[in-house]
Amino acid sequence: MTYLWLKAFHLIAVVTWFAALFYLPRLYVYHSQALKEGDIRGVERFKIMERKLYRGIMNPSMIAVLVLGTGLLSMNFQGYLSQTWLQIKLGLITLLLIYHFWCGILQRGLAADKNKHSETWYRFFNELPVFILIFVVLLAIIKPW
Repeated sequence: MTYLWLKAFHLIAVVTWFAALFYLPRLYVYHSQALKEGDIRGVERFKIMERKLYRGIMNPSMIAVLVLGTGLLSMNFQGYLSQTWLQIKLGLITLLLIYHFWCGILQRGLAADKNKHSETWYRFFNELPVFILIFVVLLAIIKPW
């Protein structure tokens, strides 16, 4: 597979992963609201949606991002890895992986009816990947260092 094909599929996987990273915590907001309102049918519906999104979209797209990104790195390992912008980007991706798995912990807690956070907390939590996305895109496009 040529570099540009690999890069294109990597970008598609990144878009898919971020769409899920943005949407799943938003579902947590709605789930928390349904709990507060006593909407049992809504709560059960959100449990299903959250599980399917995390397992069916987020996990596979994260794996695709990591596999394709590793493939891109392997094509020019020495040249890229010595660049500061990429080292920072990889650090941010590590933070994103922590966020991803934190979403999974929250999903399992909500599925077990053990909600520990308010809808306001989930609203703030929902914004964290936005900042990572901004910095990763700027680093990848501008390559400042």
